[in-house]
Amino acid sequence: MNTLFDKIWDKHVVQMISDGPTQLYIDRLYCHEVTSPQAFDGMRARGLKCFRPQQIICMPDHNTPTHDQDKPIADPISKKQVDALKKNAEDFGLTHYGMMDPSNGIIHVVGPEKGLSLPGMTIVCGDSHTSTHGAMGAVAFGIGTSEVEMVLASQCILQQKPKSMRITINGKLGKCVSAKDVALYLMSQLSTSGATGYFVEYAGDVVRNMSMEGRLTLCNLSIEMGARGGFVAPDETTFAYLKGREYAPKGEEWDKCVAYWKTLKSDDDAVFDKEMVFDARDIEPRITYGTNPGMGIGISECIPNLSEIEETGKAGFKKALDYMGFAAGQRLLGHPVDYVFLGACTNGRIEDFRAFASVVKGRKKADGVVAWLVPGSWSVERQIREEGLDVVLKEAGFDIRQPGCSACLAMNDDKIPAGKYAVSTSNRNFEGRQGPGARTILASPLVAAAAAVTGVITDPRVLDEM
Repeated sequence: MNTLFDKIWDKHVVQMISDGPTQLYIDRLYCHEVTSPQAFDGMRARGLKCFRPQQIICMPDHNTPTHDQDKPIADPISKKQVDALKKNAEDFGLTHYGMMDPSNGIIHVVGPEKGLSLPGMTIVCGDSHTSTHGAMGAVAFGIGTSEVEMVLASQCILQQKPKSMRITINGKLGKCVSAKDVALYLMSQLSTSGATGYFVEYAGDVVRNMSMEGRLTLCNLSIEMGARGGFVAPDETTFAYLKGREYAPKGEEWDKCVAYWKTLKSDDDAVFDKEMVFDARDIEPRITYGTNPGMGIGISECIPNLSEIEETGKAGFKKALDYMGFAAGQRLLGHPVDYVFLGACTNGRIEDFRAFASVVKGRKKADGVVAWLVPGSWSVERQIREEGLDVVLKEAGFDIRQPGCSACLAMNDDKIPAGKYAVSTSNRNFEGRQGPGARTILASPLVAAAAAVTGVITDPRVLDEM
């Protein structure tokens, strides 16, 4: 009567510390340029080497520009961080995929697409959206810089075991409703703290019928509900996605692994600390109106009235609306937008570009809209060109930028100007997240595409009927 989380966690326990945390073995550590420098400095200060360097992958993504990557980085802080990661990888003998490397991209996009993230693994990175890799059937979560150093030195980490939650979404999603909409809906129902202390297993008809790209998006946003992480039990969709990937097992080893991976599921009589069930019929294309991902509505709905907000949340609600320039009870359909961003570890995969292209095909980018279309990796960029999506997008007035985290966060040149509205496929809409004073509206690639060609917030179901 074990949950899948129990099975993976228990298999990786090195030792239990009495009245303390668990020493957990880690199969894969990902390092990017922002949260790793102090960890490597700590290793040098103690004269330590990495315990298992072959299980560590380094890649710059947050600070990388999304144009002219063949030239030196202009921003001195970004250049220093990217250069430091390269040197640290060289000094400690680690695999490093630098800018312009065909294997480079956003680390949470590259890991799954190269088969570095596999079912049954424990995976960590100094980045909260490490939960993305849970889509592969792995226990994946973000850690702090001191913990990065711990894993570099020992391939282990000290962790308190989270509680388990299962979220089941049954039924069939409606037209133009994507995994991003499912995640935004769950966040609005649970709030940004509703899953705090839990590791979430996603289940039900909707999840079983999701593509791997959809599952990656769903798991990516687990952290935005306060969860430690989220994952999906591996199945035939997982195996088909992984087969033939660069680092995936081959030959007889593949067969052995698949046989094991098929056992990775919660027992029928497994008991979860918390269970929640939702109906797909309640989910429509969604947008956010506030300054945390849980402040969202169906695209046809109005922003809540103040009377609908609990007393403890009214001050924050009013502050968020003031920042966004919105009003309680306002309908956002038809509201003008200035920027559209397609990308990030949330929606920078090939399926997201296919969705965006399906809406803009035969249409033109709206005058006055600045659109940044940023692949999550060079592999995605190659697929875009191989499938001719770049031609469709160019004919509609869009250009493809180079891979990187881009406008997900204000750590590179792609910043939204103060006061401007951006419909963004990224994961967070905090104040200043996309640039000081930027106003972020989170949405799916379909909603982003509809805004890009109309210049206003538009229900993609309307365009789909035209």
